[in-house]
Amino acid sequence: MNILELQNLKKYFSTQKAVDDISFNIEQGSIFGLLGPNGAGKTTLLRMITGIFYPDEGNIIFNGRKFDPINDIRYIGYMPEERGLYKKMKIGEQALYLAQLKGMSKSEAMHKIKEWFVRFEMESWWNKKVEDLSKGMSQKLQFVITVLHEPKLIILDEPFSGLDPVNANLIKEEIFNLAQKGSTVIFSTHRMEQVEEICDHIVLVNKGQKILDGTITDIKNQFKENIFQLGAQTNAHNLMTYIFEVIKHQPEKLLIKLQHDSTTNDVLKFFIDQNIAINSFNEVLPSLNDIFIKLVEGTPEARQFQKV
Repeated sequence: MNILELQNLKKYFSTQKAVDDISFNIEQGSIFGLLGPNGAGKTTLLRMITGIFYPDEGNIIFNGRKFDPINDIRYIGYMPEERGLYKKMKIGEQALYLAQLKGMSKSEAMHKIKEWFVRFEMESWWNKKVEDLSKGMSQKLQFVITVLHEPKLIILDEPFSGLDPVNANLIKEEIFNLAQKGSTVIFSTHRMEQVEEICDHIVLVNKGQKILDGTITDIKNQFKENIFQLGAQTNAHNLMTYIFEVIKHQPEKLLIKLQHDSTTNDVLKFFIDQNIAINSFNEVLPSLNDIFIKLVEGTPEARQFQKV
């Protein structure tokens, strides 16, 4: 079942097409990656999904019916990249206030807040003010506030920003736990290694348009280039063949690319005929970062992304 369906969404600002006829579906319980360079339209999409913006054209279907921002927002948790915490307010009071805005009773909210604060080792923070927290501590607090009311749809924009590896792993494990319990997570980030590790399915947008949509595995297979890594002790300079090209040679390791209509069996036969033992033989699939750069190569946004 799809928790969210975007149907031909369009959003224009003056002459700029921020979102230009984008459609995709998100399955319930999945961890979904929304990717794209700066200015691609990601934030505009997220703001339409949360009811902050209304689309100029198209429909949003939430949980099987047309999205109603007034009534459906209680089922959504949104953690924007630009943090929205009250700096002068005490942490415990702020968490309690925001939980009640999402429809939780005071007693239920208090119980859940204490439970999350213990889990994240935040018990001593109750009377601290947000302005006294580090960026990482603020990040943990915002995550707790986002998921406190157990929303059906959780939107996380750069959730690991400012976190050390220990706390980043803590948040990552909670994302997996929430998905296993039935929540759906939309995950937006510039860190491709995190996307590969966490997400089931991704959509890549650029200049307001969708340019890629699929599972991580299917997308990597779609862009593979017949590159293989072999474990073998040999001198690459002696390997003259039309079957493959040696891309990189390291001690006991070769990176090759198949040529023409060659197959993996042709490669294995070549090494057997040369009396060269092969210890390992694996296909090398492109990273999401490589695919991203290939698809948006040449744009200023792509060059900026490549430096991240």
